[in-house]
Amino acid sequence: MNIAVLGSGTIGQSWCALFLAAGHEGFAYDPNPNRELEIREFVTNSEVTLRALGYQHAGSLTGFCFTTDAAKAVKGAQVIQESAPENLALKQELYRIIESALDPKSTILSSTSGLTLDMLQIGFSDPSRILIAHPFNPPHLIPLVEVLGNELTAPDLIEWALSFYEGLGKVPIELKKSVPGHVANRIQAVLWQEVLHLAKEGVASLSDIDKAIANGPGLRWAIYGPNQLFSLAAGAKGLEGFIDHLGPSFQGWWSAAGHVELDFDTRQFIEGQYPRIDENECRAMKAHRDHLICQILNAKKL
Repeated sequence: MNIAVLGSGTIGQSWCALFLAAGHEGFAYDPNPNRELEIREFVTNSEVTLRALGYQHAGSLTGFCFTTDAAKAVKGAQVIQESAPENLALKQELYRIIESALDPKSTILSSTSGLTLDMLQIGFSDPSRILIAHPFNPPHLIPLVEVLGNELTAPDLIEWALSFYEGLGKVPIELKKSVPGHVANRIQAVLWQEVLHLAKEGVASLSDIDKAIANGPGLRWAIYGPNQLFSLAAGAKGLEGFIDHLGPSFQGWWSAAGHVELDFDTRQFIEGQYPRIDENECRAMKAHRDHLICQILNAKKL
């Protein structure tokens, strides 16, 4: 399949690595010509982990092309994965440039994390061919893709998109309603707010709260979601039994949850507990993260 990736930053580069590893061909577009070298390096560096996940073409750049011409990138592509910066005017201008060059049966899948589908559709004379398909970073490893259409979406396009991502080894979910941030990011945001609240209240340091999550619920969340886990905790009684047992406690914790603003004081507090790390350490930590993600994903296949 011929796939075009529009926008070659962190997300776009990761998508390129996955599509090429799965044996697809196509163009990557970015207005910055230096992105071509970045993509090629990213694809090469991702080979080990993607091969470990079973992608036979991992690391291959056969059939890959780069261009600074968006219209050229989408010409002949059946799928366009748009990962341009989160700027509505910029995305709409990009859509204006590419629409006349699109194949009549092509589908545009936007990686947007914050913009709504209604906003994106304004950029197209035919809004039926675009969907939101929001990945979780890094998309070449993390399986989740949040897919959203609406009343203007072409019939069967959502089912096609779900099948497309499943064929890539992803785990897509369908969103039935548009909300800012979709599903996973909203849950992350609420969790982080309570993390900051607990730390600012002096309950525990940010570092220790990270340890609590990574070595407690985080391990379980990699296997099942909270609904399934709570159901398992109550055995044959399921979620109803869990609510009977711990519902009042949860209700109290919800009521006591804090509200935090990302104001100057909070930013200073975060910086004081989590200072910046240098580029080499950051790169090493990302490599370690990706290695462990790969092991977890392979373990879940058993």
